Amino acid sequence: MINLEIPKKFGALLNQAHQAAAEIFRPNSRKYDLAEHTYPKELDIFAALLDGVNASGEGGGGASGVRRTEKGTGIRNGANMSTVLGTIELCWGDLGFLLSMPRQGLGNAAIASVANEEQLARFGKLWASMAITEPDTGSDSAAIKTTAVKDGDDYIINGEKIFVTAGERSDAVVVWATLDKSLGRAAIKSFVVEKGTPGMEVVRLENKLGIRASDTAVIRFTDCRVPAANLLGDPNINKGFAGVMQTFDNTRPLVAAMAIGLAWAALEETEKLLGEAGVEVDYDKPANNQHAAAAAYLALESDWEAAKLLTLRAAWMADNAKPNSLEASQAKAKAGRVATEITLKCVELCGSIGYSEHNLLEKWARDAKILDIFEGTQQIQQLIVARRLLGKTSGQLK
Repeated sequence: MINLEIPKKFGALLNQAHQAAAEIFRPNSRKYDLAEHTYPKELDIFAALLDGVNASGEGGGGASGVRRTEKGTGIRNGANMSTVLGTIELCWGDLGFLLSMPRQGLGNAAIASVANEEQLARFGKLWASMAITEPDTGSDSAAIKTTAVKDGDDYIINGEKIFVTAGERSDAVVVWATLDKSLGRAAIKSFVVEKGTPGMEVVRLENKLGIRASDTAVIRFTDCRVPAANLLGDPNINKGFAGVMQTFDNTRPLVAAMAIGLAWAALEETEKLLGEAGVEVDYDKPANNQHAAAAAYLALESDWEAAKLLTLRAAWMADNAKPNSLEASQAKAKAGRVATEITLKCVELCGSIGYSEHNLLEKWARDAKILDIFEGTQQIQQLIVARRLLGKTSGQLK
């Protein structure tokens, strides 16, 4: 059974993460929101510190992926839980900063999820972004058109990827491509393509609604030759899409954790501003006996608690070698929606203060929307949950 208390062994780690969020992330949040595509130099110092923490075996300070725990005896809280908790703390500071952290990209989660031990040793210290979405595929990851054709000891990749987070800054990109279009989703594999590889080109950077501290790139692959050893996991097409999709079992709880941290920041700021306006939130009174704004706040907070518990559950299951695909999608669906609803409602409750650039509430509302979109949209998560609960295949329930 999951214990709802934060494990004491993570106390020092989470304190460090919160201090970084308070001293580095949040104070510079507006600066880089107004200077889109500018790399936050302050992150270099923090990245060096984080590397030291990870080298010591503590881990969990950022958005990097974690390796699924092998089955064992007893109940444990490990790297999955510490990474989720650390992500919550850092996103209380700033989401865009976390997505800009060197060596903490979502591609790192892909490498951790499906790489073999040799690949993990080779690519484990790279900053890796993730390239899945294409101009014509939208949310259907199984319909990707980027191809990888075997040529001797290499694969030749052709195609275009859009919305690649940290696509210009990262050291490598984890690219989803199909080995054979006629075989459908079974032939989809992921490849590590390192920066500087001939045929790989960053075409442009996107201007975005939120997370402006993070660069979002369009990348084109033209006869890009990649060693066969860079194909992550098993090259057997009979173990194709299921292996690639393991990535999402790790990244979706991380995205949910980002949403939890962001929404937490908005709730905390809103409670402070309501208090300054003379509206006190009283936890000892029924909501219907309080000011309407306080009652609305309590409803938001309860939704936030539910999302947080779903997220911790998904992480705990991974730490204890339990299949968590359903729980990962439940956490992502709930937290992504909750973050968007909470931040927008907080702007509304705080009126002109929430809507102006004098406060970070309006920025958090803009940042939140991406969390309901990337790593699988709200609608896709609900579809996955429905299939799991009803025992339907993707062909039976679309």
